[in-house]
Amino acid sequence: MSNTAASTDESVQTTIIDEEHSAPTFAELGVHDDIVAALTADGKTHTFAIQELTLPLALAGDDLIGQARTGMGKTFGFGVPLLHRLVTAPESGVRALDNTPRALVIVPTRELCLQVNGDLEVAGKGVDVTLADGTVRPLKVTAIYGGRPYESQIAELQAGVDVVVGTPGRLLDLAQQGHLVLGKVEILVLDEADEMLDLGFLPDIERILAAVPSARQTMLFSATMPGPIVTLARTFLNRPTHIRAEHANDSAVHERTTQHIYRAHALDKAELVARVLQADGRGATMIFTRTKRTAQKVADDLAERGFAVGAVHGDLGQGAREKALASFRDGTIDVLVATDVAARGIDIDDVTHVINYQCPEDDKTYVHRIGRTGRAGRTGIAITLVDWDEMHRWSLINNALGLETPEPVETYSSSEHLREELNIPESATGRIGAPKTATGTQGLRNKDRDRDRKRVERPARPKSERTRSRTRGGKADGERPAKADGAKAESAAPASSTAGEGDGAPRRRRRRRGGRGKGTGGAADQAQAPTA
Repeated sequence: MSNTAASTDESVQTTIIDEEHSAPTFAELGVHDDIVAALTADGKTHTFAIQELTLPLALAGDDLIGQARTGMGKTFGFGVPLLHRLVTAPESGVRALDNTPRALVIVPTRELCLQVNGDLEVAGKGVDVTLADGTVRPLKVTAIYGGRPYESQIAELQAGVDVVVGTPGRLLDLAQQGHLVLGKVEILVLDEADEMLDLGFLPDIERILAAVPSARQTMLFSATMPGPIVTLARTFLNRPTHIRAEHANDSAVHERTTQHIYRAHALDKAELVARVLQADGRGATMIFTRTKRTAQKVADDLAERGFAVGAVHGDLGQGAREKALASFRDGTIDVLVATDVAARGIDIDDVTHVINYQCPEDDKTYVHRIGRTGRAGRTGIAITLVDWDEMHRWSLINNALGLETPEPVETYSSSEHLREELNIPESATGRIGAPKTATGTQGLRNKDRDRDRKRVERPARPKSERTRSRTRGGKADGERPAKADGAKAESAAPASSTAGEGDGAPRRRRRRRGGRGKGTGGAADQAQAPTA
């Protein structure tokens, strides 16, 4: 059953989905048979709430605003109708395809770009399209984002593409260079619009929107609707329907996620997390930190303890980040340590645990972090470690979300309640095997090793080049007397005189008064002059 309340004036539709509601299949909603077959092959037959509501409108070519929390299936909410309209062009109102992009999906981050691109490729696997000249070929989707060479992306665009998924900066660059044709885009999607606002992409988005045809279908998806996003929607969308899909009893925080908040000491956090990772039933786990340095430190520590772990943060190159994400998705590693910015757009359904190694900055970040578990109808566990100096920040989060945990219980890796609440066996020791290297961070290790090798292999300087110490009685501290080799002392005299020209006169005159000529002191001064 579903209860729907709609406002004709504002075109807002809010639907509450009861637990007993039977979701329709993609086929029942009229999706093209080839796309249905591709989704079925991937184990997807029935729609989620946001998909059930958006598909009928999107398939008809209407503008819409989809609002739902992370993990609710927004990607297929716009991706499936987008592909359907391209496959059925021009019957669906889209001009015949001609190897230039007909659909453009704008996302805030590289990781989300790859995620959306992957989902569209899943839904479009084995799906063919017919071009204007009658040519039949597979549907083409490509990802355009920064951090990768331009050449390969330009080559893909020149070879012909139907759907482009990209980040604002790289899209603008290629459009301004003439490689990306925006003049024929008929379907435009803004995904995670609120995150694009947070990252400062709003001006770039407005420039892109101004470059695409005004006669188009526009879909905007966002978890929240701050003022600037509402203004953007009113400016660039044509009479959109605003859809909010929620399950009964849903709140800002996922009800399917069990939350544990502990007050933990900084020096014990690493051991505590290692024990948590040995909990019974623990699957894919994401660990969040506030800083890049902490993310790498945690990843290295867990790898040293034998865990299969990867890292995603700003100090890593794009290739290393993609390698870590791919390994996390395919199960090669089951622990991923990430900063908040780097983790935006990571959309993996089977994460069982989320660990906040450092307290989030605010309530919004907290919700985004723990939203990585308990997705797609699954349950999850979220663990937040609050240090003593983070209590004020936690208090604000607790009050904003009404979590009723103002004073987290003091907890250590050896605490009995930690073991009982998280099903940690008594045999857990915080170490499970031989040390490993955190996936995706080998480049950083190589740089560190090369730097250390240079330090070790640096040749020792000759004694004559070492920093000279003061002389007393004709002998340098720790050195032999300068007149031990009289010939050398005498031969050094001309160089001494030359080197002294233009030097600090007062210091040179003091030396000469003490023994200019053939005396022992004069020889010492002359022998040491070149190193002054």
